[in-house]
Formats: sequence, structure tokens, C-alpha cells
Amino acid sequence: MRRAFSAVLVVLSLAAPAAAQKRGLLPADYYKEVTVSDVAVSPTGTFVAFTVTTLVEQENRRHEEVWLERLVGGVADGHPFRFTDSVSESSGPCWSPDGTTLGFTSSRGTDRNTTWFATVWPLPGAPHHVAGVEGTPAWSPDGNWIAYTKPAGEPDATRNAHAGWIAGDALSHTLDAQRFDGRVITTARYKRDGMLELLPDPAVRKAHQLFVVPARGGVARQLTPATFDVGSVSWSHDSRLLVLTGSDRPIAEADLQTIQDIYVIARDGGVPKRLTSNPGAERSPAWSPARNQLAFVLSPERNAKPDVMVVDVAAGGQFAGQPRDLTADWDLAPGELSWTPDGAALRFDAETRGNVHLFEVPVAGGTVRQVTTGDRTVSSISASRDGHLLAYIVDDAITPTEVYVARADGTGEQRATSFNDDWLRDVVRVPPERLTWRVADGTEIEGWIVKPVGFKAGRKYPLVLKIHGGPHTQYGNTWFSTFHILSNAGMFVLYCNPRGSTGYGHRFTYATRGRWGEVDSEDLLKGVDSAAARYREVDSKRLGVAGGSYGGYMTNWLTATTTRFCAAVTSRTIANWESWYGASDDQGLTDYEFFGAPWEQRERYRRLSPISYVERVQAPTLIIAGENDYRTPMAEGEQWFMALRKRNVPAELVAYPRSSHGLSRTGEPWLLVDRLERIRSWFVQWLIESPMVTTN
Repeated sequence: MRRAFSAVLVVLSLAAPAAAQKRGLLPADYYKEVTVSDVAVSPTGTFVAFTVTTLVEQENRRHEEVWLERLVGGVADGHPFRFTDSVSESSGPCWSPDGTTLGFTSSRGTDRNTTWFATVWPLPGAPHHVAGVEGTPAWSPDGNWIAYTKPAGEPDATRNAHAGWIAGDALSHTLDAQRFDGRVITTARYKRDGMLELLPDPAVRKAHQLFVVPARGGVARQLTPATFDVGSVSWSHDSRLLVLTGSDRPIAEADLQTIQDIYVIARDGGVPKRLTSNPGAERSPAWSPARNQLAFVLSPERNAKPDVMVVDVAAGGQFAGQPRDLTADWDLAPGELSWTPDGAALRFDAETRGNVHLFEVPVAGGTVRQVTTGDRTVSSISASRDGHLLAYIVDDAITPTEVYVARADGTGEQRATSFNDDWLRDVVRVPPERLTWRVADGTEIEGWIVKPVGFKAGRKYPLVLKIHGGPHTQYGNTWFSTFHILSNAGMFVLYCNPRGSTGYGHRFTYATRGRWGEVDSEDLLKGVDSAAARYREVDSKRLGVAGGSYGGYMTNWLTATTTRFCAAVTSRTIANWESWYGASDDQGLTDYEFFGAPWEQRERYRRLSPISYVERVQAPTLIIAGENDYRTPMAEGEQWFMALRKRNVPAELVAYPRSSHGLSRTGEPWLLVDRLERIRSWFVQWLIESPMVTTN
């Protein structure tokens, strides 16, 4: 009987792979993706908390919950569990210093206070409020106090009873204010992408203020004056002082510097004392846990190289000496700072050659060391109080986000969650292959290529060049479902980091300043040549190009300045820099990148605008726009669409309602999936089913 049973098992095991129906990624698979974020290890290293986001397809929405997983001896027990209820939206877990209580943000019924607390250890308790706390809690190191920020004060009386408002310095008049529900605007900062409503006038806008409450609850004490606008907050190691970023003065509209200084204020109140007055901005202040030292990141001017600074602090919080630059000889950009428990080093994440990893630098000075490794993206890093345990999120080119734990030095790593394993088990995702090439000035450009699902040597396949946004960001070893959807449709997918990308040093990042399109197009086109030289299966007569934001701009540029591409998808696009400048929420981008405003650099703005060459476009183009995109307004896509249609170039404009610049990442699920299918089907139509022959 035993031998017969074994034989049956062998037959079943051999049959299982054949029975499984392997397939590639489809747009509708997006509904199955689970995303993890907001990792927080308890100070004692007993639990790791994190936010889990799922898609509720039938209701066209995302759902957030806080989950926990027990850690035993620094090892995850493999049984994550939901901590918050399944009917409320909950996120952003943070721990009390003793590790017994979890704070989190949650929308619950009609309760306007979204800050909640719950006991985790030794026994779980019901969610409750702490009297006086109405913002994300920042516990003092001794556990006796909670600091938080929130907008304070009531709007100015100039805001009328309707939905509209009138700037306090408006000179025009109305006959009947009760009938006016519009907006009278006198400042250039009147809108921000992602906010459907226009921003109220600065005179009536609520600034964020700093409050402190006893940890047991009580009356909140406002520490900062109404004229102050608070950013991040950090406690001193003795719980007597708070250091914060912010500004106590208005920022001139024409000021290209980001004005944000560091201040210190006593827990018991007083006037905030400015510790820095440098041009530029300081961010991420972090007080040493071991002694009176303060670390922060300094950006001396717009788009200057940011550096990690550390300075001794005297009694009362004043600097005792000049800040020291710990990363002057390190050419990457540090993220948020944290101290090692012994106060000997500072840690931060940074982009590096298509990856994101954790780094550390000795406070005494020395070489920056990379802690985590591998071709992947490491984010949301959290450490236990003793520093022996790390937890963080990892995703790579073929795997969505999951939680990992490791020792302080990055060794002994273990994956703690597996939310996406089941639905991905039978989905083919072709791992990308790295390739590099050099351009005329000798600069090396890095890229990756994904082969088609079911690739067969000797068979010809179309190729789609994908261009990232920014341009000051990077592509690399992180999860992009679009790449695998196109691969499954029978195409090579090439993506790369041309000059202008981050992760390759400060000079590389700003190598395109004043010459967008003119410099970076060489990097992209030589990448296509490199891919075709390496893979003879690439059909150079069937090339597509696609991108969003800066990638949308470059898609327009390449189809208007070359004839190499026979299909294009341009999303959140820019066609005309002069009209963009007048309608976007981010004029500072080109004020710096193009050395001034359009009336100061008229020739440059027009020379670098794809609309200046639109008569050369031959490629059928799908144009994707968000109706509420304030970063790259929909009118940019409309200009491109109108020009192509008037010239009889096949073109479609897809206008997504209720959608901002973040449509491709945080847009409504139904619309986001629709976008994926339209990209896929457009390239299938023009690269596979009815390919147009290019003249390259």
C-alpha cells in the first residue's frame, strides 16, 4: 500500500505543472494586486506593523487596513493578521515608546477625529481616542507626551457662505456677495495637483501648527504662533525640546529658493528659535538618541546636491559650533534620516543605479556604506529600539511589494509576507535583462529589456520604448505592471535611465538642464540601437514609444523629431512649454531648468516645445489625459490631439474624469485598468495587427 500511494504522489506531482495554465499579465490583474506600506517595527522588536492596501473592484476603490505580524527572536512567525477592522479605512501605524500601544489614522463613521489608538500588548484593546490628540502622534522618548501637527484657526471672514472665496487684497467688486460662488485670485499659488478644489488665498489658508498633549490625554497646547507653518517634528533625547522644520515668514512668489529652516522650541512653550538661516532648505531633522547632536539634510539652493549635516547642540537647543557635512564626497541624494541606537551613525535611503537601498554614514566622518543590496527597491525602513532588527518593504522587477525583516547589518533577511504569491503563481513575468551603452560624450547609460512572453529565438517582435516621468527620477528594479502587460502582448519592452535621471550622481541628474529633448533623445535612441544589436529578434521597423509626464513630453519629442516610431502613447503630456507655464502648478520647474520664464527665454521655450515640430509626426498616437491634472494640464494633450487630427495622423484622446497627475499610480481603479488596456490595445493594433512601416 505504501509503495502504491507513493506512485500516485509521483504521478500527481508530474501532472501538476502540465495542468497549471501559465499565462502572462493582463490589465485586469491589477485588481488582484496587494500593496504594503508604512512599515513600523515595535520598539521592543516584538511586532511589525504595516498598512495593507487591496482593491475593491466592484466598488471602484482601494481599501486600507493595518496588519501586524509577530517577531520571535528577530524572525517573523509567518502569520500576519489584520489588526484594524475590515470595514474602516486605516493606515499609518506608529508605536508608543514602550511598544504597548499603536497609533494609526482611520476614518470611522462621522467621527471627525481620524487619529486612533489601540493597545497591542499584553492584551489587544479596542480603538479609542486620546483626548486632545488630533494628528499623527509623535511620542516623546520618555513616553509621557505626544506632539502632532494640524491646521489651526478659522478661515478669514472674506470667505463667503458659498463654495467660493475672495482674496483679501482683491480690488474688483461684486454687486451681491451672496450670489458669488466663484474665486477671486490674486496669487500665483492657487492650485495644486491632486486637489480638485482651487486653493484658498494664503490670507485665509490654515497653516499647520505644533501641539503637545500629555500621553494619557488632556488639553492640547499650541506651541507655534499662527503665522508659523510647521513641517516635520523631532523630540530631543531628554523629551524637553522639539526641533521642527518650517517657516515664520511668507515666501515671495518670485523666490526660486525653497525657504524652510530648522527651529527649536521648549515642550512647555515659548517662541520658536531659528537655528538655521541658510539660503535654501533644511529637512528631516533628527535628534541623536545618545547625546545632544542634531542631524538634518541641507539643500542650499533649488536642485543643489543635498547633504547630511550634523551639529552639536548646547543647552536650550542652540547650535554649539558649525554643522559638519558627512556626505560631501558622496554623490547620491539621501532620503529621510534616522540614527543608529548608539548614536554612532546616521541612516537613510537613496536611489542608486535603478535600485533603492539603505545607507549609513559614521557621525565621526568616513565612507558612506550601503547596508542592503540586490537588484530591487527597499523602502519604508524601520528599526527596533535596540537597532538589532530592521523591517522594510521590497519590490523588484517581477514582484510587487512585500514586507521583509533582517538584522541591523542587512544579513539574515527573511520575507515576512506573501500577499501576492497566490495570484502570481501561474502568471509568467519575464525577468528584465540589463544592458548598457555609451553616448557621444562617453557617458554610460543603463537600461533593461523585457522579452516577450513565449519568446522564440529567430522570430521577429516589435519593441516599445518606455520613458519615465520626472525627469529627475529613475526606472529600474521595481514593479511596473505595464511592462509585463506589453510583454504578454508579444513585444520587447525597453526602459532606461537617460541623462536627467536620478541615481547616477548629481551631475548626471542635471546634465539636460536647458536642453531637454536635445540631449536625452540621444540616450534613448542609442538604447533602441543597442537593444536591436543585442537581440536580432527586435523588429526595428515596428517600434513604439510611450511615457507619462516628462515621458509624455519625450514621446512627443521623439515622434516629432524622428521617423523611427510607428506608434506612440503619450500620457499626462506636454506639447507647448509656453502654454504649460501659464496653466501648470509647477512653474518653478522650468524657471530653473530653462533658465527663466517664457518671456525671458522665449527662443528656448519654443525650441524645446514638441508642438514646434508637430507637422513632422507620422506615428499614430494615443493621448491620455486627466481632466483634473494641474501638473500637466489636459489642454497640452488637446493641443497635440488637435494638431494630429488636422493633419490626418491617427490619434485618439482619452480624457479621464476626476483624475489628477497621479492617474497611473493612484487613480480610480476602473480608470487605471482602462488605461492599461488602452495602452496594450493601441500597440497591438499598430505594431502587430496593422503595423505601419517606418522610414528609418
